[in-house]
This record gives sequence, C-alpha cells and structure tokens, in this order.
Amino acid sequence: MTEVTEEMICITCPMGCTLEVTHEGSTVLNVDGNTCPRGLAYVERELTDPRRMVATTVRVRNGRHPLVPVSTSAPFPKPQIFALLKELRDIEIEAPVAAQQVVLANVLGTDINVVASRDMPRRA
Repeated sequence: MTEVTEEMICITCPMGCTLEVTHEGSTVLNVDGNTCPRGLAYVERELTDPRRMVATTVRVRNGRHPLVPVSTSAPFPKPQIFALLKELRDIEIEAPVAAQQVVLANVLGTDINVVASRDMPRRA
C-alpha cells in the first residue's frame, strides 16, 4: 500500500481540530494537529469504521403535526446511512408518539434503533 497524507477535521469535541493524518490503508502512521488524545482515536475509527448520528423525520398519522423528528440511538455506520434513510422514508407511525419510543428496531441488522426525539400528541 501507499503512504497517504490527508487533512481531517476531528468532530469529537467542539474544538474541531484540523488534523494532518499520514496513513497506509487503515494503519495510522502519524497524526499532527490534535490538541487532545481523542484526535488519534477519532482518526483510527474514521479509517476503519466511520459512524455518524443520523437525525431526520418520519411521517405521523393522526398527529398534531405530520412529521416527528427521529434519531439513531447510537452512531450509525456511515456507508449504510442512505439505506437507513430509504427505510425511514417508507415508515408512517400512528400518534400518539412518546419521546424515545422505538420507531425502527435493529435497523439493517446493526443493533441500533431509531427513536422519536420528541412527543407527538394525537390530533385534537
């Protein structure tokens, strides 16, 4: 494999350090620019198993509003995010909805749930 140097922005804390990362495939050779030890852990994770929290909405039948915000219960594998969004596009849940109610369990076999981010009362 070839040695590659690239810039990454660490997203583990509000500092948002710009990291200069030298790696060979998923093997980290050097990291410069991190102001805390979390930068190195972020780079290693980003090169081997990048994940993101996903927040969106799903349709609600008979709710006060037509959509309820939802999010993943844990960081979700980045390569599968579009498949997750496609699954959520086809979902319509019935009001009332409680905050933290599971909307979609074990999404795509990841053991990660999609949960409602707020209550959604039934339409009056």
